[in-house]
Amino acid sequence: MVAAWRIVDYRRAETPVTEPITKFGGQPTWLGPPQWPVSAAWGTPMRFLCQIVLEPELIGDDPGRLAYVFVTHGGHGRDADEFDPDVILADGGENAVVVQPGVFAGPTVPLASGPTLYHDDGSPAEYTVDLARDEDAEPLLSDVYLALSSEDRDRYIHAIDYDKIGGTALPLDPDDWPAGGPWRPLLRLATNWTPFYLNLGAAPVALAFLSADGRAGCLRIEDS
Repeated sequence: MVAAWRIVDYRRAETPVTEPITKFGGQPTWLGPPQWPVSAAWGTPMRFLCQIVLEPELIGDDPGRLAYVFVTHGGHGRDADEFDPDVILADGGENAVVVQPGVFAGPTVPLASGPTLYHDDGSPAEYTVDLARDEDAEPLLSDVYLALSSEDRDRYIHAIDYDKIGGTALPLDPDDWPAGGPWRPLLRLATNWTPFYLNLGAAPVALAFLSADGRAGCLRIEDS
């Protein structure tokens, strides 16, 4: 079984959250010097999505302690309906996962604060989350998964297809995995069903991953 933390509920922050905890929106709680990623196409700071505590049960003895997730995304209003199509790609330069302590190869600026999440009405969004410890089934190679009966495939997908930290990723074709692996799942988030606004496609699911040594990460968006 694979350790997972189910996202059970979001709790809106009444005051800015400055502790190094898992949260969505607000401003990053940097453990080291700020490393704010910059959009390759827009040339502007990306929008902060969340920070995730890297529990030892998730990464073992690896040095990373917080992962920060960013996406290229416009501000409230007309800009919110426009997004760079490369935001769905792990290597498109329009999203980023920064691990501290860790390494990040993309362009950054030393901003302690910058663009962050907002609600449908444009008001700032910051949420802590209630997490429930769970366990996922072991990952299956795509050919093993496809060899299952349709009923067993449905049961397997139903058991692991939920918003979470860690856990098991849905079976992916080898060509769909981000380059430069091996990678392990960090975050699964269906962004249309959150209390904050994110325009990342029609029915997008954000999938963040950690490198095997826990020092780097990447993000890809699946959309139907």
